[in-house]
Amino acid sequence: MNNKLYSALLLAMAVLPAAAQEDGGNKITVSGSVQSDVLIPQGGTVGSGDHERKVNEWALTNTYADVNVMSKHLDAGARFEFTKHPLPGFDDKGFRGWGVPYMYLKAHYDKWDLTVGNFYEQFGSGFILRTYEERSLGIDNSILGGRLVVKPLQGVTVKALSGKQRRYWSHNDSWISGGDLELNVDQWLKGMQEHNTYLTLGGSWVNKHEKADETIMSDASHILNLPENVNAFDVRANLQAGNFNILGEYAWKTDDPSNDGKFPFIYRKGTVAMLSTSYSKSGMSILLQAKRSDNMQFKSMRSEALSSSASSINHLPAFTMDQTYALAALYPYATQPNGEWAYQAAFGYKFKRHTLLGGKYGTDFKVNFSHVHALDRNSHAVNGNVKGTDGYGSAFWKWGDETYYQDLNFQIGKKLSKSFSLNLMYMNQFYNNTVLKTIEREDGKDVGMVHSDIFILDGKYRFNKKFTLRGEAQYLSTDDAQGDWWFGLLELSVLPHWMFTVSDMYNSGETHDHYYQGFITFNAGSHRLQVGYGRTRAGFNCSGGVCRYVPESKGVTISYNYNF
Repeated sequence: MNNKLYSALLLAMAVLPAAAQEDGGNKITVSGSVQSDVLIPQGGTVGSGDHERKVNEWALTNTYADVNVMSKHLDAGARFEFTKHPLPGFDDKGFRGWGVPYMYLKAHYDKWDLTVGNFYEQFGSGFILRTYEERSLGIDNSILGGRLVVKPLQGVTVKALSGKQRRYWSHNDSWISGGDLELNVDQWLKGMQEHNTYLTLGGSWVNKHEKADETIMSDASHILNLPENVNAFDVRANLQAGNFNILGEYAWKTDDPSNDGKFPFIYRKGTVAMLSTSYSKSGMSILLQAKRSDNMQFKSMRSEALSSSASSINHLPAFTMDQTYALAALYPYATQPNGEWAYQAAFGYKFKRHTLLGGKYGTDFKVNFSHVHALDRNSHAVNGNVKGTDGYGSAFWKWGDETYYQDLNFQIGKKLSKSFSLNLMYMNQFYNNTVLKTIEREDGKDVGMVHSDIFILDGKYRFNKKFTLRGEAQYLSTDDAQGDWWFGLLELSVLPHWMFTVSDMYNSGETHDHYYQGFITFNAGSHRLQVGYGRTRAGFNCSGGVCRYVPESKGVTISYNYNF
């Protein structure tokens, strides 16, 4: 079925230009991109210790090429992927391959649009549906099928969709269907707009239809009756009044027994509740967020391991700050789909110029606090087995005994002269490796709770309009895990085309390893080419609470990007 659909879409893309010209000579726009990341491994191996593997290919690459053709009423697009010899960390079963796994045809008019083929969609905050592409994590869980978006009245948007979810180079057997209704109430009431007030109400439904697998249902003591239909619902309200914004959202799903390592094949319903509020005006911003999730793992293939995100239908944001500095991101947090209480607070303020704390050029100050805690659970196991039961009970407001993660960080940005600016950061972090399991010691022992203090100095000096030098000095201090880490970086920009970067990450605690890198980057118009050499530390690459393990590697790296 998929091959027939792709063939039909390919034919439609071929005739699109002619069809668009016949429709009044509409202008056709073609856009796209090419992205290729290559590693030539040194020594023919990647990883170390238990994770070391022999590489038979002389080079490893993840390469993508997109093309989109757009006209007044018809759009079409396709993506070619080559991951037959993937980069380290992308060794999941089924990830290797090449071809055109993504293709779509879209018709759009004033009040409706229809997409056939592959598409991405998100309802609300993504609690019951979020399909997206994140190449750095190897995620592409697009849906192959159809989606209709209708705007029958002013301020009303209705979406309906159905299809099968992509899983690497195939599609899962289950069907994903759903609908979303969003009401922009302010578009009906002129008084709200006149007072700079906007209110959006939304509701969503998603259904997963998956046939029960006899091999999964078989159990040593009994047979599990797995539901073929799992339904999830979401309601939300977003109010913006002047500089103030508040978002409340609640989602739930019916029982969905799955291959969860901690609570396998339980029949507990899932829930997630979130409240987020913010206030911003010139020079100041405040953010307060809270989220409680409980058994909200939602996959289109129930037999998939909890640690894999390939078949995830939904997304639960981490409510922790995404760090960009190397040592601040050394121990990143991954959302626990089994359940968690998560809180985040952020405050930003700009001290004005020519004040005591602002000085001549002003001063930026930011503070962020994140805390993630376990739920309180009472086991419902029967004879020591949770399979076939509700799994556990959990009081809504009550915390469990474990802290999963906490960080408090302060940042100060200061321009000291016309040529020199400085950023300072301090971060205090608690990381529960017993739960998150991302840090490995050479002796194999569990490191438990890791408490670290991280200090970062980031300075930039502009010599003239052509030359700019930036440097980073970072230090992570801890008595836990692998001990202390140091990181240094120098980056020279030579406008308009060149950038030269060298860096080194050094463990002064347990391993005394150096992870050094050097890069030369060339930019010209829409082209960007980077060539480098170095050694990459094993660790986890995370984005939005979703993480992927990347093994240690050493060799030459080449990265090319082109947009047209």
